[in-house]
Amino acid sequence: MSSPENRRSSPLARESAKILAAAVRRASSTLATTLTARTCAIAATLLFVFSATAAAQQPRRIFISVDMEGIGGVGTPAMTSAGGKDYDLARRLMTDEVNAVVAAIFESGPATVLVNDSHGDMQNLLHTELDPRVTYIQGAVKPVGMVAGLDSTFDAAFFIGYHARAGTPDAFLAHTGTGSVKGLWLDDREVGEGGLNAAYAAALGVPVLLASGDSAFVAQFGQNVGAELVTTKWAVTDVSAKLIHPKVVHERLVAAAKRALARSGAAGAAKQLDVGKPVRVRMRFSDTALPQILEAIPGVKRVDGYTVGFTAASMAEAYPIIRLMYRFVRI
Repeated sequence: MSSPENRRSSPLARESAKILAAAVRRASSTLATTLTARTCAIAATLLFVFSATAAAQQPRRIFISVDMEGIGGVGTPAMTSAGGKDYDLARRLMTDEVNAVVAAIFESGPATVLVNDSHGDMQNLLHTELDPRVTYIQGAVKPVGMVAGLDSTFDAAFFIGYHARAGTPDAFLAHTGTGSVKGLWLDDREVGEGGLNAAYAAALGVPVLLASGDSAFVAQFGQNVGAELVTTKWAVTDVSAKLIHPKVVHERLVAAAKRALARSGAAGAAKQLDVGKPVRVRMRFSDTALPQILEAIPGVKRVDGYTVGFTAASMAEAYPIIRLMYRFVRI
């Protein structure tokens, strides 16, 4: 049995124990700090990955405005008018073209798609044959017509089946709104329906990423907007066209839609038609009577016998006035 003296620790032993205890505390603190730093780093990495994954899975909102004159396979004026020869075929071609683009959108990732019928009475699409994943707007009584439903929540706009502006040479069925309009200018830049709609989209911060139509439209639109462009036909005269087969048009539209969506998140946004604020508008008509009547609209003044002008605070204000003047005022 050991003596009490042997059971008591010596001063040296007690000092050694203190040093050891301090070393253990320092090591524990360092380990905890290291583990905490590593844990934070891991957590931050996981958070970034989860956020990126969630963002990647967030459905893109795509707006499609579809006209008829520029649809593949449409080559005569009769095809674009209710009751005209092969109008029913044109409706089917229009619907099939939209469905081809919609399929490409969904193949590129999760999406919500709104389609706006934008031709004539705006009741052309065979809506029971549209891709069931889309929602759609039909009917012509819409303040902003071809861009009805478009707002700043959309990630991109596609313009399908468009045509060149009024007075364009070597263009198929070129016009701007109706036959009564001979010219439309936004801040001294002449535009057609495509340019007007692109300016409206740009004012909302929505880029136009894809547009299709006859060769004259594609050349004209491409001067102002850096979208993927698909040519569907070439004008032989203003009322006849050399057509590309609809199946080939579909293939090109699908490829272009996928390219557009693939590059939409890349650095350096494509050029858009942003006219800024306020917006100065001029419209030239085919007769002198309509401009006199249009002066009754507050702020609208005659520039000359055929032309009226006004200034709007924004595209949101300008567009409904433009549409009112060419679509709903009659003489």
